[in-house]
Amino acid sequence: MLFHYHFWTPHVEETEKFYVNNGFRIYQRIGKCQGDFQKFDPPLVWDDFRKKNILFRIIEARKGSINITFGYGNKIIFDHIGFLVSEKEQELICLNADNMNWTVDRGERRTFITTPYSFRIELQTNKDIVDSMTDNIKIEELRLETKKKGLEDDLSVLFGKPVSSIKSVIGGTVTIREADLKGFSTKPLVDPNDVRILN
Repeated sequence: MLFHYHFWTPHVEETEKFYVNNGFRIYQRIGKCQGDFQKFDPPLVWDDFRKKNILFRIIEARKGSINITFGYGNKIIFDHIGFLVSEKEQELICLNADNMNWTVDRGERRTFITTPYSFRIELQTNKDIVDSMTDNIKIEELRLETKKKGLEDDLSVLFGKPVSSIKSVIGGTVTIREADLKGFSTKPLVDPNDVRILN
């Protein structure tokens, strides 16, 4: 199940505000302050730490089975998408990735696969990464812009079946152009990282 995407962005506070204003809750904020990584989780709000020089590594926003993360970057960079899978599915996907000569980085909490499309795929087996698996709030589809053809075919090989939640168009950059989020808003909106949010 597609559940996640991550951006690096200079618009960290604006991105948080956009998703909070659309019903997401902030689960965590981790940033580097005075040389050390520290937590600035809720109930803290931006006015509590705005004057500190914090380089945010991750801010995590959750709603239903959607998990969106972002951290500070000098420019907007789309980093990865994430799928919630069973351990058995993860093993198969990693085996397929090895056979495709895609780099697999297995971690304790999550596994990353580096694609030749200039973004990564996260495999997550822990269901506690989302707030709810039962309500009808989810990522229906992401429309990615990539610089080369073949993404849908390669994802079918990687997952061993078609991945209908990902569509792609060819363009001059690598990013998410549109996110179809079920249970998000009644009208199309554009987040601070130029992702057009549809419902």
